[in-house]
Amino acid sequence: MAQNEKLIIYQAFPRILTNTNENCVPGGTLEQNGSGKLRDITPTLLKSLSSLGVNCLWLTGVLEMATKTAYPEAGIPPDNPNIVKGEAGSPYAIKDYYDIAPSIAVDVKARMAEFEECVRRVHGCGLKLIIDFVPNHTARCYHSDSAPEGIRDFGDNDDITKFFARDNNYYYITNQQFSPEFPLDAEGTPYTEFPAKATGNDCFTAFCGRNDWYEAVKLNYGYDPGLHTRDYNPAPDTWLKMLHILRFWAAKGVDGFRCDMVFMVPMEFWHWAIPQVKKDFPNVIFIGEIYDVGLYRPFIDYCHFDYLYDKVNLYDTLVGIEKYNWSAAQLTGCWQTVDGIGDSMLNFLENHDEVRFASREYADDPSRVVPSLVVSAMIGRGPFMIYYGQELGEMAHDNEGFAGDNNRSTIFDYWSYDTIRRWYNNGRCNTALLTSHEKWLRNLYKRVLTLCNSCDAIREGEFFDLMYVNLQNPGFNPHRQFAFLRYTASEAYLIIANFDSEAAKVRVRIPDMAFNMAGLAVETQTAKDLLWNKEHTFSTERDGESEFYIKGTDALIIPLLKAKLK
Repeated sequence: MAQNEKLIIYQAFPRILTNTNENCVPGGTLEQNGSGKLRDITPTLLKSLSSLGVNCLWLTGVLEMATKTAYPEAGIPPDNPNIVKGEAGSPYAIKDYYDIAPSIAVDVKARMAEFEECVRRVHGCGLKLIIDFVPNHTARCYHSDSAPEGIRDFGDNDDITKFFARDNNYYYITNQQFSPEFPLDAEGTPYTEFPAKATGNDCFTAFCGRNDWYEAVKLNYGYDPGLHTRDYNPAPDTWLKMLHILRFWAAKGVDGFRCDMVFMVPMEFWHWAIPQVKKDFPNVIFIGEIYDVGLYRPFIDYCHFDYLYDKVNLYDTLVGIEKYNWSAAQLTGCWQTVDGIGDSMLNFLENHDEVRFASREYADDPSRVVPSLVVSAMIGRGPFMIYYGQELGEMAHDNEGFAGDNNRSTIFDYWSYDTIRRWYNNGRCNTALLTSHEKWLRNLYKRVLTLCNSCDAIREGEFFDLMYVNLQNPGFNPHRQFAFLRYTASEAYLIIANFDSEAAKVRVRIPDMAFNMAGLAVETQTAKDLLWNKEHTFSTERDGESEFYIKGTDALIIPLLKAKLK
């Protein structure tokens, strides 16, 4: 991808993305349900994603995780099933940071080579590849059989008689056996952990519940949660181990890391680690999963993250507009909240933690996505991300096993989704088996995502919010409509999103200031909307109103003429 391209990320689980089993059993084993493979990520698949407008692939579930599945041919035993979520296991319960999940390899013994080949194919098709970095917790039983010589496992040298020690990798509930609020002998061999380790979601007792991250244990970065003291100098053992892991994968050619729950790790670690990685691998990007707007600026300025999830700001506001009758005018507060750091915001409508947009719990209709998609993708210059199957309207109504039918796509089970399977089409990666509605939806995503980089003004232009002059405009409904400009010195676009189910004639007022800043022409003009290729004739006047017809749950992207230079 070009240096100044807007990052368009496609998140996918390899074990599900290319799995062709049409008869999966809820909670089924690998043998019953099967798994997609890294080798299935072919140039054909990658070119299909690229044609959609994607320029970066985020592969989730790549690192070896705790699982109930055994691989005797490679000498890999199953993990204790009582502390594994689902048959396949959680991709965020890493049991070997230096290895690849065997389920996504054709030849389990050659799984690292298969990953390296996948990296080369991704790059060969002009895409970037990012993987997860999970710094806050490991699987309950961590053991690496692939670490480079001299690298010790997490916990190997820990003093288990102490709740906290600076160079311990874990926290220990001393003299207490792990005793969660559920049995540890329900499946197979009973699980015993003595002394108990703190559970991954900052549960510093031995008595976690089913809603805790019981499959994971919290890592110690030198912070004592009992005394609230910090000991970061010299760098604690966990810091050194994590830096080595980041460098290991950067050397494999990955282009970046989506970093899990970054705010649960001390900011001082990121401040120390990221510049060291970038010194040797300057183009590697760091994306932080974060849920506190108040921490956005410190994590960019002090911790050196390139991009952060804008979940609790823009995403939650779009959810409120769609589900809870929030006014579209609240979107103004979203860009104001991140003003000055907007280029570092990663926007999305779906990921593995959130319910699917088309699910019963969200919009219950994939075609309602247009206004949210256009606003989320085009309000700023930062990255935009979609979740595999989103472009096909996947509704997440399957009961895959561990979590049941919960409006999310499983991250714990071996599974295959009908929508994705028909697009994959046994490796053809085309639209031949899609319904007419799925084809329409995929083409919508293709238009929006490709416009993000084919239009200079949307990719790298300035933003001008038109809401302040339209809040009391009788021809414009700020409760259901949102309008803004994106512009450069050479081009300008008026973008209108209609969140209402009903069509409307909207009169958008464009203030004199916008004419001056965007260099707009004053005249009657005819232009084709870039989203639907339909002509609109309208007038632009300073502090005047331009009238457009817009369908319900729709958007317009209208090119505006620039004033001629005198």
